[in-house]
Amino acid sequence: MPFAAAVHTKAIALDKLSLDMTAAAGSGHPSSAMSLGHLVTVLMYHTMRWDPKNPGDGRSDRLVLSEGHAVPIIYAAFADLGGYFGKPDNLRPVTLDDLKLLRATACELDGHPNPMEGFPFFDAATGSLGQGLSVAAGLGLAAKADGSDRRFYCLIGDGESREGQIWEAIDFIADHKLTNVLAIFNCNGAGQSDKVSPQQSAECLTKKLEAAGYEVGVIDGHDPESIRKSLDHFIEHVGGDRPMAIVARTVKGWGSATMTAGNWHGKPATGEGLTKAKAELDERRIELVRSIGVGDSFFRIKAPTGPAPEHPEAGDTPAFTDAMRRYDMLSVLQKGTWATRKAYGLALRTLGHANPDVVVLDGDVKNSTFAETFAKDSELAERYFECRIAEQNMFSVAAGLSAAGKIPFCSTFAKFVTRGYDQIEMAINSGANLKIVGSHAGISLAADGPSQMSLPDVAWFRSLATIKDHRGNPGCYVLQPSDAYAAYALTMVMAEYEGACYMRTLRNDTEFLYDDNTVFNLGGFEVLTQGRDLLIVASGYMVHEANKCLDALDKAGIDATLVDLYSIPFDTDKLLDLANANNGMILTIEDNYGGGIGSAVADALTEDGGSFTLEQMFVRRIPKSARTADDVLKLCGLHATDIIQAACRMLQVAEL
Repeated sequence: MPFAAAVHTKAIALDKLSLDMTAAAGSGHPSSAMSLGHLVTVLMYHTMRWDPKNPGDGRSDRLVLSEGHAVPIIYAAFADLGGYFGKPDNLRPVTLDDLKLLRATACELDGHPNPMEGFPFFDAATGSLGQGLSVAAGLGLAAKADGSDRRFYCLIGDGESREGQIWEAIDFIADHKLTNVLAIFNCNGAGQSDKVSPQQSAECLTKKLEAAGYEVGVIDGHDPESIRKSLDHFIEHVGGDRPMAIVARTVKGWGSATMTAGNWHGKPATGEGLTKAKAELDERRIELVRSIGVGDSFFRIKAPTGPAPEHPEAGDTPAFTDAMRRYDMLSVLQKGTWATRKAYGLALRTLGHANPDVVVLDGDVKNSTFAETFAKDSELAERYFECRIAEQNMFSVAAGLSAAGKIPFCSTFAKFVTRGYDQIEMAINSGANLKIVGSHAGISLAADGPSQMSLPDVAWFRSLATIKDHRGNPGCYVLQPSDAYAAYALTMVMAEYEGACYMRTLRNDTEFLYDDNTVFNLGGFEVLTQGRDLLIVASGYMVHEANKCLDALDKAGIDATLVDLYSIPFDTDKLLDLANANNGMILTIEDNYGGGIGSAVADALTEDGGSFTLEQMFVRRIPKSARTADDVLKLCGLHATDIIQAACRMLQVAEL
């Protein structure tokens, strides 16, 4: 059986490289890597269709390493195969010397998969456990939509299979019949600090997968022939009636008595321990190859075939008024009010017809977010993907879709977006072109109460706006349109921008403030009124509440400037000019917890070093249900009357 001999020989060589790499780094997970040696060897040297000199080829089969800490085994195989890495303009083959720089600042070989640092074999950053299968599902979804025969393999640790997102992905793959995605569970029985739970045993995982409708192959993950047969069966199975998974029984630290004794999770072998572990692997190789017999079999990597997916340029999109006319909605314009969530739905539909790469995902609330406007269009329906109540899976699926060249818009209630913070951050680390829209934002939701209100979201996304992504742009733009014109225009801007954006939309209808002539840009803001005494900075629903105050303030002798700060980050110089023109007096107003626009303005003032007075108004208590938006604004001290009082106190003017 020469194939088995070749796989054993190669897997052991890769295991030894994993030991050397982690020893040189002084950290890492060699024992986890060694449990995957045979699976990775058969996948990368035999089963997958890919080109080591062009690892990012859009026609290639892809491997997603969900248990990202085991990445040394991938690096070892990649280097052995002469794989190219680095930034797009400086690709070069990985050398054995590069492997010794694992985890070093100057090396592209990060401690966990990180494609944006220069390792294009991967499509997404992984290692925050439980997310990889969702990414693979997104890749599979894009391939199915493109009519591509690409196949996607995802290696999942048994310990991480405790994560609920794994099972969200399992359901999603079954729902969308993604038989081009293979989930491979690495069941070595060991977690970080202890054995895995019996609930994650090979037997239990098999039953769970079968109950979910999967065909399951249970194999010895160190038996080359079993691995090959199972992978070949999967390839034959693509396009079948139900998805497939492999449950592979493996040994953590396989082949070395030293590495299987005790707990070596996250601990590299060094010194005599390293020498002994490598010697034990050599002994194991001799034992296996002698018992099997060496033949003349050799590996041949199959080159990717077929055309690469096409991504045509987007066509022109009509202005808001023209889009309303196109879809026979002029009566809405005559009414003069419309919810920003509804304008988002209109924008999606318009974008969908202009750009075939735009895809839409929603978490079972499309009739509230108005993503259904896209889903119900017969020409667009195939590009709408229902994710059900599984927001974490939705965001990671979107990361996979983005890696395949799509422009994914994900919508749900803004409150539920918070469930996916980790997934969103990992998608941003991956360079994903991710667009997130949270509907029913802020306290104006009123009657549904705090369980449905998004309150810490602006602060969290604003923290991402303070960093630079791998392209040198803000890690994420935070957008809060105050009317339908702004929501429509900002959705268009999001689609044109390559990078992450988060937009909040409102449940309530709001008055039109703008028209088709208003230009909205990422990083911009709008000056609604120009004054000289006080700069009022608001966003979203609170722009309207602040607008109600202007006449009363004028009667009190306060000439106020009102700014709609619809974007974070924003043009700080321009805002500071306005602040200086208003005697350095600034009042910020937002319907969320602190850390949002008020903090962003405070940072700008601090960096400037000038003399300013800033007062922040935001939600300072846990809200409760209220019958109307006015009621909840009064409860939280954000009603127009509260704004007037705050402004009068700041300027030491008698309250009205």
